[in-house]
Amino acid sequence: MEDSFHLGIKALILNQENELLLLKVNKELLRGSKNDSYWDIPGGRIQKGDTIESTIKREVKEETGLEIKEIQFYDMAISNIRIPVGDTDVGLILAVYTCKCINNKERIKLSREHVDFGFFNITQSSKLLQVKYPKNFTKKVENLHNFFEQKN
Repeated sequence: MEDSFHLGIKALILNQENELLLLKVNKELLRGSKNDSYWDIPGGRIQKGDTIESTIKREVKEETGLEIKEIQFYDMAISNIRIPVGDTDVGLILAVYTCKCINNKERIKLSREHVDFGFFNITQSSKLLQVKYPKNFTKKVENLHNFFEQKN
């Protein structure tokens, strides 16, 4: 039997100390989900007529107040979490991009989708992301600083 998926576009944002920005999902908005609140990276599902770039810019701005100036493909993953849609649920395919922000040093302004944020070292981030992301992706996150060094 075929499965159905939505496409999500996600942003890996590092600060000057090579810490990754994570957002804690608002449990109240996890409609129909059996999941507790968990840590995630900014982003959201692509909407009809959107491009990858417009989606990531819109979602990061809505969720954090940050403005994206540059994106680069990093990896793709199938989420461990399924999303309820009507009487069923769908999987999530996540296209993940590294992002540089215009206003990186500004205070983060959360949307109602999230209840907290933090900048975590790469090892902590990898562990916190294991709720939503498969192990092969979280292992790759542990080498995120190498990816940024190669691009500079």
